[in-house]
Amino acid sequence: MSRGPVWHPFTQHALQPDAIEIARAEGAWLERPDGSRILDAISSWWVISHGHRHPRIIGAIKAQADQLDQVIFAGFTHRPAEELAARLSQRIGLPHVFFSDSGSTAVEVALKMALGYWRNQGLNRTRIIAFEHAYHGDTIGTMSAGARGVFNAPYEPLLFDVIRLPFPTKGKEHETLTTLRAATADGQAAALIVEPLILGAGGMLTYSPQVLADMARICAETKTLFIADEVMTGFGRTGTFLACEQAGITPDILCLAKGITGGSMPLAVTLANAAIYEAHYSQDRRKTFFHSSSYTANPIACASALANLDVWDEEPVQARIMQIADWQRELSEGLRSDPRFTDVRRCGTIAAFDLKVADEGYLASIGPKLYDFFLSRGLLLRPLGNTIYIMPPYCITRDELVSLYDAIRAAADTFGARA
Repeated sequence: MSRGPVWHPFTQHALQPDAIEIARAEGAWLERPDGSRILDAISSWWVISHGHRHPRIIGAIKAQADQLDQVIFAGFTHRPAEELAARLSQRIGLPHVFFSDSGSTAVEVALKMALGYWRNQGLNRTRIIAFEHAYHGDTIGTMSAGARGVFNAPYEPLLFDVIRLPFPTKGKEHETLTTLRAATADGQAAALIVEPLILGAGGMLTYSPQVLADMARICAETKTLFIADEVMTGFGRTGTFLACEQAGITPDILCLAKGITGGSMPLAVTLANAAIYEAHYSQDRRKTFFHSSSYTANPIACASALANLDVWDEEPVQARIMQIADWQRELSEGLRSDPRFTDVRRCGTIAAFDLKVADEGYLASIGPKLYDFFLSRGLLLRPLGNTIYIMPPYCITRDELVSLYDAIRAAADTFGARA
């Protein structure tokens, strides 16, 4: 498709002038107008859970559109939002659910909740703690919590400072926990925010459930709010419905988006514990939680999320996830002995590995070459520089996964020796 007025996200149009038109999708596949297909190996930016156009979810969208399309959510409500909030609250164990539209806004809401919680109690706790290499979104607050770098360098004057924890790489977990203890010891920290078990855009870096549990414990001991950004990790990506389950913890605030509707509609939620809600519950209108968007709790999006929960409850989703995790384990192990790859890692349904190159990192020159190489073979893989990852929808077959690993080896054959 020729370049038009659309300005695409995370796209340098001077280097990638043409976007690929997709006419339809089904299961794990995208289809172009000419009928050629592309295997969606990254779940269309990590959102598609069960496959494109899952019939139960699409049916719920059609049915809801015939009843109620949109209504202001300030002072009004509707059954899809009420039922969805109740089911999420019961399943996750956090009693209050705030709706928004995207992962970035879910995290922005979480940060505002945390700061409002302390301010409404008359306490000046404003320090936010986050990982190095973190990525939490592209709004001002979420960019501030994210690592400084290429994603947010032009906007540095707008960002607030945070305390950085060293990433808990294997063998160096003690350094992370020691830094967290020091950052919370004086009782001035407002909140710690983390991506549980695996960082997304920060390079698909993994850490253990024990570290996650230890961080939550330190936060509880110092009365520092613990925010889990499960925008990417939620809805089964790490092998369990939530990544936090593997650490046996319930955070004070939890952010969900991406897979909440199975990838069909934009929707996000931020769940909070009772204390955070109560800090905003007052006869004093100045303590109101001041956040909204025009499409908060859109009924059609909520209906799609309810259908997604039905799929989770009534179909063997967990069995599919465990099967994919086993396939990923088996197939990624074959790269460990290949000297062209390093840091082969896996977390649930996600596998990642780094191609050895001279210039590493998100802007590594190999990244666009790999992207084009895979597309030429009908595969959507979007490397983070020299980091190649596979995050497939849960309908993917073993043969389709094998084709991805075959292509990754072929890419190493083509680029590895001269990268």
